Amino acid sequence: MPGKVGGLRWFVIALIGLATVINYIDRNALAVMWPAVSKDIGADKSDYALLVTVFMIAYAVGQSLFGRILDVIGTRMGFVASIFFWSVSIAGHAMVRSLGLLGVLRVTLGLSEAGNWPGAVKANAAWFPPQERALAQGIFNSGAAIGAIISAPLVAILYEGLGWRATFLLIGVLGFLWLVPWLFLYRGEPGAHPWLSEAERAHIAGEGLDAVRKPAGYAPNLGQLLRHRETWAILVSRFFLDPVWWLFVSWLPIYLAETFGFDVKQIGLFAWVPFVGAMFGSLLGGWASGRLIRRGWSALRARQVAITAGGAIMLPALLLTATAATPLYAVLLIAVVLFGFQIAINNVQTLPGDYFAGGTVGSLAGIGGTAAVAGTLVTTWLVPVMTVHGYGPIFALSAAIVPLGVLAIWLFGGRTAPVARPSTHPIEKV
Repeated sequence: MPGKVGGLRWFVIALIGLATVINYIDRNALAVMWPAVSKDIGADKSDYALLVTVFMIAYAVGQSLFGRILDVIGTRMGFVASIFFWSVSIAGHAMVRSLGLLGVLRVTLGLSEAGNWPGAVKANAAWFPPQERALAQGIFNSGAAIGAIISAPLVAILYEGLGWRATFLLIGVLGFLWLVPWLFLYRGEPGAHPWLSEAERAHIAGEGLDAVRKPAGYAPNLGQLLRHRETWAILVSRFFLDPVWWLFVSWLPIYLAETFGFDVKQIGLFAWVPFVGAMFGSLLGGWASGRLIRRGWSALRARQVAITAGGAIMLPALLLTATAATPLYAVLLIAVVLFGFQIAINNVQTLPGDYFAGGTVGSLAGIGGTAAVAGTLVTTWLVPVMTVHGYGPIFALSAAIVPLGVLAIWLFGGRTAPVARPSTHPIEKV
C-alpha cells in the first residue's frame, strides 16, 4: 500500500477490534458446547467451575505478563505472540479426551488471550489523543460484545454440522488468518509509521489542541506504579466491576441450560442477545466521555461521570434479573446490565493512557486486568455454591459490588494530567 493512508489510526483500532471478536469466539466456544463436551469426557458443573478458575488464574498472570512484554517488545510483535499461542491453544481443544488435557489447554488459552487487552490499551494510548481515546477503546471493546454475539449462534451452527472437535479446530484458524493483515498494516508506532501523514501524526500528538502532554522518560516499575493512588483507582474499580461481565461471559449458557432447560441449539438462539447491549454500551460510553472532553470537561471528570452512569444502569437491572421468570425477559435485562457495564469499563480501561506515558501503559493495563481477574475468581468460586437453588443470590451479590467499583474512581482517581516523577507529583483533585 503506497503513500499515506488517511485515518490510519482508525484502521489500527478496527483491526484490534477484529482480534477481540476472534478472542471471544474462541473463549466462549467451550461454554456453548459444554453440554456435549462434558458428556463426552465425563465432566460436570463443578468441573466446569474448575476450568473457569484455571482459565481465569492463567488470564490474570497473562495480563501482567503480556503488559510487560508489550512494553518491552512493542505492540506489533506483542500481538503476534499473543494471537499465535491462543490460536494454537483453542485448536488443540479438538484433541481433548480427558479433563486434565482440557485444563492444560484452558491455562495456555488464558495466558495467551490475556495479551489482547494490555495490547489494545497500549495501542490506544499511542494512536489517539485524549478526546478520542475513549471512543477508540469503545470500538475495541465492542469487539468483545460482537464476538460474544457471534460466538453462540456460530459455534452452535458449526457444532450441529461438524461436531465439537472439528468446531474447535476450525475456529483456531481464525487467529492465524488475522495475523496477515496485522503484520501488513502495523508497520510501526505513530512516530515512525511510513504510511502516517504529518497532519494525522500531529493530531495524534495533540498539536494545536489543549491536550495533555506526556512526561518524557518516566516509565515506573511495578513498585513505583503501586505508589500512585491513580493506579489503585484502576485496580480497585476493576476488581469490583469486572466480575459482572465475566459472570455472564462464563456462566450465561449454563444459566440458560439450568434455569430454562435449554439445549445447545436454544443456547445459540438466546445467548447472543445480551451482548448487543454490551456493543452499544461500548460505543456510547466512549463517545459520551469524548464529547464531554471536547466541551471543555477534564478527562477525569468526563470518565467519572460516564463510569457512574454505567453503574447506575447496571445495579437495578441486576436486581431485576434475580427474579426474571422467562428467558426473553432474562436476556433483555442482562443486555441492560452489559450495556451499563461497557459504558463504565470502557472509561476505566482508558485511564492508564490518561494517567501515564506510553512506556508504562501496557504494564498498568496488565495489572489492572490481573486485579479484574482476582475479583472474578471470587465470584467464580461462589457460583456453584450460591446457585444451588437458582441464580438470584449471585445476581444480587453482583449488584452489591457495583457501587464499590464506581466509588473507587471517585476516591482514588486523582487527576488526569499525566503522572510526573514521584518527586514532583502532587495528587490534585479536578
